[in-house]
Amino acid sequence: MEAALGRLLPAASVAPSRLHEAMRYATLEGGKRVRPLLAFAAGEVGGAPAERLELVGAAVEMIHAYSLVHDDLPCMDDDVLRRGKPTVHVAFDEATALLVGDALQSLAFQLLSEHTLADDPRAQLEMVRLLAIAAGSRGMAGGQQIDLDSTGKGLAVEALEHMHVHKTGALIRTAVLLGADCGTVSAEERFLLERYAKAIGLAFQVVDDVLDSEGSTATLGKTAGKDSNQGKATYVSLLGIARAKERAESLRGEAQGALAPLGERAARLRELADFIVLRKF
Repeated sequence: MEAALGRLLPAASVAPSRLHEAMRYATLEGGKRVRPLLAFAAGEVGGAPAERLELVGAAVEMIHAYSLVHDDLPCMDDDVLRRGKPTVHVAFDEATALLVGDALQSLAFQLLSEHTLADDPRAQLEMVRLLAIAAGSRGMAGGQQIDLDSTGKGLAVEALEHMHVHKTGALIRTAVLLGADCGTVSAEERFLLERYAKAIGLAFQVVDDVLDSEGSTATLGKTAGKDSNQGKATYVSLLGIARAKERAESLRGEAQGALAPLGERAARLRELADFIVLRKF
């Protein structure tokens, strides 16, 4: 994916060079690439061609990278460290960081629309729609607004999960579904993949909250303890460390259970569920 992203992003030598340099800075040389990995793993279930999965993985990762750039801006979380290096608005400037997010989002949809990713054009149009919903007010952007609105206020666990189904889970779910849609899966298989993706999307956030509480800035590559310092509700603040870890394990069990009927074709998805819950960064 690093090679694919390096190829698909505009070269820094191409005008406007400062914007393209900043887009590459935001996207390359860092990150776990969980969303592209999930797209590839789901693609194995449906026998999808690698060249399609590469494009889908890149599109989803660009949406994710754009969201991090905007999330770190002073008007949002005002953070100075991301993926072990200065955030984009610190390394460049706020206006450039805003444009980086805009341009990465546009490029993601360009990739989904200018390459053949499905045998049926209508199916590919549905893939574009899925990513648009995941990134928009009914997905990631909407979840971020809920997060901003709830800062400093008490939230029930159910409300917290509703927020993260949108803010974090929507793009993870879409990465899985887009990977599957690059190949051929039955309606039942797609339903099972969606169940897996919903569970693992929530598990990802639960573990993030645990790591934010227990991890160090050096290990995480971002400012540790940021959410609690800003008065945000987290799984740790609501449940405590022990119960939050139990919740993550329960969600891993749900994810693995959803994959059981898919057999060995879902081996990579099982491994990714383990990685997401057991990771240390």
